[in-house]
Amino acid sequence: MIELILASSSPSRLRLLESAGIKPTVLVSGVDEEGEEFDSLSPSELVIALAILKAHTVKDKAPDNSIILGCDSTFEFEGKSLGKPGNRENAITRCKQLSGKSGYLHTGHCLIDLKQGIELSERSTAKVEFAQMSDAEILDYVDSGEPLNVAGGFTLDGLSAPFITNIEGDPSGIIGLSLPLLRKMIITLGYSWPELKNK
Repeated sequence: MIELILASSSPSRLRLLESAGIKPTVLVSGVDEEGEEFDSLSPSELVIALAILKAHTVKDKAPDNSIILGCDSTFEFEGKSLGKPGNRENAITRCKQLSGKSGYLHTGHCLIDLKQGIELSERSTAKVEFAQMSDAEILDYVDSGEPLNVAGGFTLDGLSAPFITNIEGDPSGIIGLSLPLLRKMIITLGYSWPELKNK
């Protein structure tokens, strides 16, 4: 059995792993995702850079024989990265921007196998289409508080689900961690998927 370290405070990522039979140890990276050093990166580059940084930040605290998983997500809309809205005003603006439109949710993944000294990084991308939202629907959604601290200001597995009309790509990647991609990366490291599960 492999000990997986999740370098993330995201409840959605933890829930996804647990739903697949994996119980990771959580070590929160505390990385500042809004740092100016990331401003020059494209949305698809940004998620890889932050996933790598998060995994490396907890490296010294992780057990020697464990595998560290760092992830980061952002929503690309009209070429720009839309991270977490952070406050009510931004969340309302974001909902109005996305209403009736589509964009791309990128999630970067970094695995550090401390036992073998191998590091892998990959990205999953999915197209997300939104319904036209009325002002009443936007205010109701924003006032729930849900969109304030999630990439793009929406979640596929939460209160915004009724407004997501179509996705092209891996649903778990949109939620925050692509399980099919994680499986592929684990196999690339030379392990089998069942080894990751807590029996």
